[in-house]
Amino acid sequence: MGRTAVVAGTASAVAGGVSARQTKKFNEGQQQAAAAQQSAYDQGLADSQAAAAAAAAAAAPPAPVAAAPDLMAQLTQLGQLHDQGVLTDAEFAAQKAKLLG
Repeated sequence: MGRTAVVAGTASAVAGGVSARQTKKFNEGQQQAAAAQQSAYDQGLADSQAAAAAAAAAAAPPAPVAAAPDLMAQLTQLGQLHDQGVLTDAEFAAQKAKLLG
């Protein structure tokens, strides 16, 4: 009977150790899976932010810098035509308003 108790106690201790190791491995696996999922989420978020930034840059209208010299050139040309008498005062004023308006 004493021998049975020792064997049973040893089996119980071994089973407890195995159970503890399995629980530890399971918890480590869960932590690794959660870390991988978070990493994938972070990468997806970074990718979507980069795509949004690229789309915003592509959709941005061109800078109106080129329009300013062209406007000045057109106004200068209108002034010259007016000075030469090709345009009347009314025509000059109408074209100028159209360009500036």
